[in-house]
Amino acid sequence: MSVRLFSCAFILVAGLLVSGVAETCTRVVYQGPDDRILTGRSMDWKMPMMSNMWVFPRGMDREGLVGERSVTWSSRHGSLIVSGYDISTADGMNEAGLVANLLWEVNATYPDDDGETPRISVAIFPQYLLDRFATVEEAVADLKSNPIDVVTGPLPMDTSRFATVHVSLSDATGDSAVIEFIDGEMVIHHSREYQVMTNEPTYDRQRAILEYWENVNPREFLPGTVRASDRFVRAQFYINAVVQSDDPRVAAASVFSVIRQTSVPWGISVADAPNLSTTRWRVVADHKQRRYYAESVISPSVFWVDLDQLDFSEGADIRKLDLGVDMERVLSGEVSELFEVAEPFAFQAANP
Repeated sequence: MSVRLFSCAFILVAGLLVSGVAETCTRVVYQGPDDRILTGRSMDWKMPMMSNMWVFPRGMDREGLVGERSVTWSSRHGSLIVSGYDISTADGMNEAGLVANLLWEVNATYPDDDGETPRISVAIFPQYLLDRFATVEEAVADLKSNPIDVVTGPLPMDTSRFATVHVSLSDATGDSAVIEFIDGEMVIHHSREYQVMTNEPTYDRQRAILEYWENVNPREFLPGTVRASDRFVRAQFYINAVVQSDDPRVAAASVFSVIRQTSVPWGISVADAPNLSTTRWRVVADHKQRRYYAESVISPSVFWVDLDQLDFSEGADIRKLDLGVDMERVLSGEVSELFEVAEPFAFQAANP
């Protein structure tokens, strides 16, 4: 059985005030020696974005925010997440080392509501995965055996349009999954081989494009535009060509270098493809070190959070690190002490 979707739309609703504004992004998984696994991603968005970091403990009761038949659960794992406009989880890592990334998918299509399947708002769907699962294998097995509809409403200012997304998962073993939605069905690509995800075309076609470029010497020529298929080819080559090291500092530098190389320069957009937009921030999660790095493209430095310094125990405080628009707050080094107790944000409800 597959995960069912009625309609999957904006993860960052507050920023979608005009039609044609969309998200791109690139995600890579680094498989270094001695189980040094890191996941990096860029956040590309046409408009300024408010993104803050949040610490969610175990034992939080949640619901899918779609009215009748909403999924309900209690978090089994604490997590550190990056919000989108403080209405959704856009990225994050839980205490077990599972990472979830939400990216735009141009070609996604979704089924109608069947009147029976449990439902969940797309804004909280990545959090659902982080709350409930420790590994990719566990998540994939559950999604297949317990299908849910991920639901939302039309874009504001243009009710004829729906945004489209897909999800990548990775874990401390180096396992990986790409979850996309094709012809009204959920397709899960599950393998350690699936290290890279961008936005279009569908993943099977991206793999076919990659096969073509495997006949070209990548050290002499690689496709260089900011389009998703070109970024996919470059990221696939570079994530395995950079220095492979168990040194956490060297490994993180390697992943950042790949994500920076596949980022969209500041202020750049493509006229006939509004979903191709400037990179605003980048994050790298070290699954082995339990460390989560971040950098804004308008900041001079990288900062990080050691998850071992956070309290994920049931009943612990929810904490927030206020980063501002485009993570404009300038920070450096380990910043866990800067999180402040806060009321949790309200996830965006979906239209039932």
